[in-house]
Amino acid sequence: MTDKRTQVIAAVAALLLGTGTAAVIAAEDKKVEMPAWLAEKTAGLPQAKRDFLLSEDGQGFASRPELLWRRLEGKTPAQIEAYIDGMMAVLEAKKYKPGVDMAAIPLDIHDEDFNEWKTKRPQAWNPDRQPGPINIGRYLNSRANGIKTFAGAPIALTPEDLKAGKVDVAIVGAPLDMGSGFRGAKDGPAYMRMTPGIGGPDMYTMVNPSTELNIVDYGDIAVDNMSTERTMGHVREMVAEIARTGAIPFIVGGDHSLEYSDIAGLADVHGKGSFGVVHFDSHYDAGKGGEHFITHGAPVYRAVKEGHVLGRNYIQVGLRGAWPGPEGFEWMRQNGVRYHAMPEVEKSGWPAVMERALKEAREGGKKLYISFDVDVLDPAYIGGTGTPVPGGLTMREAIPIVRRLCAENEIIGFEIVEVAPRLDNSYRTPLNANFIMHACLTGVAMQKKGIKQVGYLSDLTSEHGADDPKVKKALKPEKPVADITRAPPEPKDRR
Repeated sequence: MTDKRTQVIAAVAALLLGTGTAAVIAAEDKKVEMPAWLAEKTAGLPQAKRDFLLSEDGQGFASRPELLWRRLEGKTPAQIEAYIDGMMAVLEAKKYKPGVDMAAIPLDIHDEDFNEWKTKRPQAWNPDRQPGPINIGRYLNSRANGIKTFAGAPIALTPEDLKAGKVDVAIVGAPLDMGSGFRGAKDGPAYMRMTPGIGGPDMYTMVNPSTELNIVDYGDIAVDNMSTERTMGHVREMVAEIARTGAIPFIVGGDHSLEYSDIAGLADVHGKGSFGVVHFDSHYDAGKGGEHFITHGAPVYRAVKEGHVLGRNYIQVGLRGAWPGPEGFEWMRQNGVRYHAMPEVEKSGWPAVMERALKEAREGGKKLYISFDVDVLDPAYIGGTGTPVPGGLTMREAIPIVRRLCAENEIIGFEIVEVAPRLDNSYRTPLNANFIMHACLTGVAMQKKGIKQVGYLSDLTSEHGADDPKVKKALKPEKPVADITRAPPEPKDRR
């Protein structure tokens, strides 16, 4: 429990319990008070137990003091003491016990295959070739036929390939599945490769990222799906490897633990605190504490705590549901994190909230990283994700903000995570995830083309234009052709 939460509890207690009290303990400049009836019943208890009942640890057993008092109401002094003993025993049982509990997960460092999971194939084993992207399609239309790749793009295997090919965007899979209690996110990269939606033109802008950008599929990053912690270091190295070539890494997860290693890898290249993050999620993912170094609920806290990104450069979009509580929003405020939760959308409307977030992202002209957890979308659009929450964004709301963020800022990276296709009985989850990534690719392509207009939309598709005299003059109507649905005329009598 944070000090701030203690103050809030104390304030609530003071309001609800009034002045008929006896025992008092200070919590900073606030006070948690014990009702007079309870003070009387506990008068014979050891002082340490009375103090515990009013302490932060004791108060942590209830969301507010009066609920704790209610549990003790009607009990005898002996029963109250037993209840306090139980609370103290629970706290003690939760602690780490030297010599009893495992302090770290042991690894066999003498195993000859200790690092086999991330050992790269020596290039000397491959056929000789010039560095550069490799097109692996047998047919001219490799997107429709042949081995599936992200956006039907050629593949690249090494940083030399990225540099020689002057690659703009390297899409890389990271099939991590251990940072979440819900399995299935490791299938995200494979299913998104097999599903359409990434390639082709964008009708809103009439920009085709597949022709404007040099895009490659950089394969999958090796993960140890027995250890999220071991995986973090290698993912960080690989993200940095891509960024150092000048290509923009687009990471396809995998669970959201990846955000920590992805941000850290970019900070290794661009510098700590040098860029901002826009984080789309139904959860704020800044959970702290717990026995694990990193989970899919803690990447924001870890990235901010270690200084890879500054709190004031972090923007949350789409939060809803039961987490976080007040203490989570207080943490964000204390660290300067800006947030746009769905209650704000309900109050102000999506267009207004979207413009606020876009304006904040542009402040200072900082480089930008986008983290898109698909559960920010309503489950109607993304059924295949581990922690869906009703009441989320629609695809119609998500696509424009992603496209504009990527068009109106210097993007240094993008990730889409928590796609768990096997939890979906259709293909809409990888399909919609691909369209979200396509929106960002379109924005990056707009940047490359030099389109600077804020909120740009193509006149060709956003305006009908048929009544414009200039348009009418330019029109070249098609010549009529035979209607093949009608029966042919009877042949003439040639006699």
